[in-house]
Amino acid sequence: MKPAMKFIAIDAAPAALAIANDADIDDALAARLEGAESIALTFPKWTDGRAYSQAHLLRSRYRYAGEIRATGDVVADMLPLLQRTGFSAVQLRADQEQCVAERTLGFFPEGHYQGDVAEPRPRFARTGLASASGA
Repeated sequence: MKPAMKFIAIDAAPAALAIANDADIDDALAARLEGAESIALTFPKWTDGRAYSQAHLLRSRYRYAGEIRATGDVVADMLPLLQRTGFSAVQLRADQEQCVAERTLGFFPEGHYQGDVAEPRPRFARTGLASASGA
């Protein structure tokens, strides 16, 4: 079960730490993460996916457990992948409706075949098929 996505109003207070879309997520940046309750990652265009990689690195390599917020040109169709890569909050673009975005989170009730940040094992490993086939 995926964690719930938090919806943040456009006029809400900014995140404690904003990371530029082109910033490298490295050890120097990781040192600034301690004590940050929330991090904002920006999508300057919905077609620019670098923030997905940033979120994934924050969760998987640096074990950041606080809020990771998607900001910028965020559309409802992005929410399933936002959730899979480690985002926990989202500020939708002004023309997007929250009810539509919430509906997109239910598109795959059985889960995904591939692993992700919340569940790194692929589906066959989660369902026991790996042990049945001798893998």
